Amino acid sequence: MSKNMISTENAPGAIGPYSQAVEAGGFIFTSGQLGINPQTGEFGDTVEEQARLSLENVKAILEAAGSSLDQVVKTTVFLKDMNDFARVNEVYSSFFNQPYPARSAVEVARLPKDALVEIETITLKK
Repeated sequence: MSKNMISTENAPGAIGPYSQAVEAGGFIFTSGQLGINPQTGEFGDTVEEQARLSLENVKAILEAAGSSLDQVVKTTVFLKDMNDFARVNEVYSSFFNQPYPARSAVEVARLPKDALVEIETITLKK
């Protein structure tokens, strides 16, 4: 099985030795996306804005790979504070339709660049 790197300028570049996403075995695995505006490099001011930007970045990467959010089968949401779960969930629900992807949400001690939220996906290649 081969793997192909996915990259787009419409999402923030990798800040380490990893790819924005990798396609392998009919799936696209996105790296965790922070809530950063790819044009300015700035974080959203609120957890809701960071969640929206994170999912917009995931969307851009999936589109670069020839797929889309409706093909996502699994997400993992990393939160700095689980008390933000409901606020992030409200934003999250505006990006996905039924049948919803499977999902895990976990609180972590710290995220890169002190982000408030990070989201990664496993997606079917169209």
